[in-house]
Formats: sequence, structure tokens, C-alpha cells
Amino acid sequence: MKPILQWTRRTNSDLSIIRRPRMLRHLLAVTIIALALAVIITPVGTVYGAKESSKKEGSDVEGSGFSLFETESIKGFDEKKVEKDPVCDRSKRPRITKVEPDEAKPGDRVVIKGENFGTKECLQSVTFSAAAGSNVKFKYVNDSTIEATVPASKSGMSFVIVVTGSGSAQSKPVLIKGK
Repeated sequence: MKPILQWTRRTNSDLSIIRRPRMLRHLLAVTIIALALAVIITPVGTVYGAKESSKKEGSDVEGSGFSLFETESIKGFDEKKVEKDPVCDRSKRPRITKVEPDEAKPGDRVVIKGENFGTKECLQSVTFSAAAGSNVKFKYVNDSTIEATVPASKSGMSFVIVVTGSGSAQSKPVLIKGK
């Protein structure tokens, strides 16, 4: 029995396939047909799947992840709402330089000084790590000053965290005294 492909050595010691050009032509033809079918069938199946699944509001299309068809957020936008949306400069990260006083009791007001807090609309939240999850009352004064009320929490050291549209900043530890 003869081998399908025969290998011979050339003078430059490279191996090359020779002697069976007909087999190579058949192999090449089968490969081209398989690739052509894959190119034709895949888009047809994907389009058909997307059409079928677009009948519901959101759907999972195999291989494309979750898609939201005809939902309110995709249908368009209100130009007046877009004009009112705050534009927060993401290149200027907020930074807390000082919290005064550095010792406080729950209910006391502290002044957070720093830089790049942005506009009032860009300021999202102020939290104390010792009272995670509690609602902190705060007042935006300007780009470098925020006033906050210390929430009820355990006594001990706490970080003050300011979150803006361009990032977050954490202070040095502040002492929270018991009531």
C-alpha cells in the first residue's frame, strides 16, 4: 500500500509534499466547500435567531450576549434631558486633603476639604467607613469643600469616602467618639 503523501528531502533539508497533486486538489476543494458553507450558514442562523428572539423585549441570542430590543433607553433621547445632565471631568480625580475636626461624635458636622469634587451635580455620595450603608447627610459648598454630618456608628477610627462622577477619594482616618 502506497502512502497518501510522500515526503522527500531537498538539498536544503526542507521537507515538501510532492507526488500526489490529485489528492491535494481534492483536499483543497473539500476545505473550500466547508469554509463556504460556514460563511453562508452562520449569518443566516444568527439573523434568524435574532428575528425570533426580538419578539420579546430583551433576549439572549446565542453567542451575542444579552440584547435589549425596542427598550425605552434605545428608542431615542430627550434633548432637554441631555442638556441638563451634568458633565463631570473624568480626568480630574477627587482628593481629600483634610477633614476638620479630626475627632467627632455622631451628629456632629465635619468639613471635608480637598480638590476636584466637581460640580454639585457630580457629587454623588459621602460615606463613613465605620457606618457603611448608613445614609450620610452632606452639603456641597464648592469644588473643594463639602460639609457632612457624622452618622450613628461605633466609636473608633473611620475613613471618609467621597464619590463623584469622576471617581472616589478616601481621607486619612478620623476618630469617631461615642455619644
